[in-house]
Amino acid sequence: MSLVCAISNEVPEHPCVSPVSNQVFERRLIEKYIAENGVDPMNSQPLSEEQLIDIKVSHPIRPKAPSSTSIPAILKALQDEWDAVMLHSFTLRQQLQTTRQELSHALYQHDAACRVIARLTKEVTAAREALATLKPQAGLVAPQSMPASQLIEDRCFLFSNVQVGMTPEIIQKVRRGKTVPEELVRAEDLSKYRQVASHAVSTTICRTVITCGADKNVVVFDKKEEQIIATLKGHTKKVTSVIYHPSQSVVFSASPDSTIRVWSVTGGNCIQVVRAHEASVTGLSLHATGDYLLSSSEDQYWAFSDIQTGQVLTKVTDEAAGVALTCAQFHPDGLIFGTGTADSQIKIWDLKERTNVANFPGHSGPVTSIAFSENGYYLATGAQDSSVKLWDLRKLKNFKTIALDNNYEVKSLVFDQSGTYLAVGGSDIRVYICKQWSEVLNFSDHSGLVTGLAFGDNAQFLSSAGMDRSLKFYSL
Repeated sequence: MSLVCAISNEVPEHPCVSPVSNQVFERRLIEKYIAENGVDPMNSQPLSEEQLIDIKVSHPIRPKAPSSTSIPAILKALQDEWDAVMLHSFTLRQQLQTTRQELSHALYQHDAACRVIARLTKEVTAAREALATLKPQAGLVAPQSMPASQLIEDRCFLFSNVQVGMTPEIIQKVRRGKTVPEELVRAEDLSKYRQVASHAVSTTICRTVITCGADKNVVVFDKKEEQIIATLKGHTKKVTSVIYHPSQSVVFSASPDSTIRVWSVTGGNCIQVVRAHEASVTGLSLHATGDYLLSSSEDQYWAFSDIQTGQVLTKVTDEAAGVALTCAQFHPDGLIFGTGTADSQIKIWDLKERTNVANFPGHSGPVTSIAFSENGYYLATGAQDSSVKLWDLRKLKNFKTIALDNNYEVKSLVFDQSGTYLAVGGSDIRVYICKQWSEVLNFSDHSGLVTGLAFGDNAQFLSSAGMDRSLKFYSL
């Protein structure tokens, strides 16, 4: 077996090995390189001549140094020149490799910058076009990319048979967001929660203890007095979603009877009926401003409505998908929102542009619930595949999947107001601490599916409602 010098790629006359890179070199070449650079030529690690290890091989003895006037002297000079050329060639090869890497990195950065500039230019152009379209009119405004939603005057609305449109004032208003509570129950205290009360009510719950169910009624429950203070009747089919307004004594409810009702708690009567859909209303979410309502339906449309007038401002569907929507939820910033579909997709929408901006595939069953964390970074989704998936909205990817028990049915997902805890309701109740995504609570007190969950302010208590027609409270 012959040895080859790593610098000259020739059989060395005086071979030696570097203990730093374990490579074989011609001693005279490596000594010259060490004298100039002080490092191993292969990995740039510090190397000295004393560290070199000679390799014993049989080779002819070199003659003594010839005089400068002899033929051997000329050969010696040529040999020295050759050695210098080999060292220079090796250095050039290293520099070429480094330059190639730097060029590749620079080209990648340039390409990424071009993509960002192109996206921003497109967004600016679209914003200018939208502004130019919105300025001259305050009437019907429908997205150009959604032709099916441009002509919906045949829809049956209570107050108007046309969409009012997203005016610049409305777009500016929806920019306002929520505030996050500063105080919060610690995880070690939350893990000590126990059931402190149970009441016979219906099946779905909102944050301020409003319940609803198959009896077609909406029930307002006073937690402090532990009694029902209002029963709201008017829906012709079961009630599937309820929301309590954070600053007004107003309740919103949705039903498979295709209507959304706005109720006065103090008066105990219905003050608005929003007829935004032609099929069962499957999802309901209140905008951060408290003035607008998002709804989803089996008619494949989502609608954005004004709660003060009951008018539908805009209504959009994804014609390419052609599938029913199963749930809807606003992002905390109020500018985007998510919808779940019957074909296991999660779609993210831009409210101002009314366009689908991202899709999250991954579930293997109809999406049953979605929830955004209050910091706006995470999206939790549940489906009929016994799993909860966590999505990073900054990277647009699934970073965590919580696999639940076989045949576990996820019916409700909710983050607390600080985004520190995530509650999962379905076959039982489970609470996870965010970032670690470890389970800190598990309750199995309901004899039926848990269909609604809500945290109290600063997670001081957790309330749940289930198909067993009971409302339960958990606290210290």
